[in-house]
Amino acid sequence: MDVETRLSERLTPTDPDPLVSFIVPTYNEAASVEDVLQRVYSLPLRSEVIAVDDGSTDSTPRILERYAESDGLVVVRHERNRGKGAAVRTGLGRSTGDVVVIQDADMEYDPNEVPELIRPIVEGYADVVYGSRLTGGRPQRAYMFWHLVGNRLLALLTNLLWNTTLSDMETGYKAFRGEIVRSFELSEEDFRIEPEITANVLDRRLRLYQLPIAYYGRAYDEGKKISWRDGPPAVMTLLRLRLRGTRPRR
Repeated sequence: MDVETRLSERLTPTDPDPLVSFIVPTYNEAASVEDVLQRVYSLPLRSEVIAVDDGSTDSTPRILERYAESDGLVVVRHERNRGKGAAVRTGLGRSTGDVVVIQDADMEYDPNEVPELIRPIVEGYADVVYGSRLTGGRPQRAYMFWHLVGNRLLALLTNLLWNTTLSDMETGYKAFRGEIVRSFELSEEDFRIEPEITANVLDRRLRLYQLPIAYYGRAYDEGKKISWRDGPPAVMTLLRLRLRGTRPRR
């Protein structure tokens, strides 16, 4: 069997023009969510965009409703703030796309990177792609040393537990084959959704790739929400799920 034949047997391409579901968890992001939506809608992709308003108390709901009327944005609202994990799970439940992308509403991640992020899935090499902030080669804001240390330690723990080579487990830019991510067993309500998703990916031995991405990080006085307090729960989630294992949703 020649190399091309072996490679073709490994490929499972999607539709060459896949429907891409963008899940946009949103909580008090009036300053940035409009920019995010404009950039998503300007992409040369066939898309459905699902914004989950997680109990915002600023003008975010009004902005989302305006895009619902003008661009067909799907808006789902949580009456109280439940956390990023709850918003992601709600969005997944409404998604129908061949490919699913989690797109934060804070503009730390530029939607213009999505076509390249999903390319390994569309071409059939990958089931999951993580956009890594920690592999270099793309613009990165120089700030928050201890935040960097925490991300590297979480990646190291993930690699030790699952014998893998992830550089950025906590990245907010994750893309998936739609039918796969919708089968994940997810229950976390807050930022522990990130290690929970990763545990599902690694337990199933899915074809996971990572690509360098730019990261336009915010400081806490600019609205950043995740902090060092989210580190210990992430560690405990990784340990618990590695010991217990994850199961597909029936």
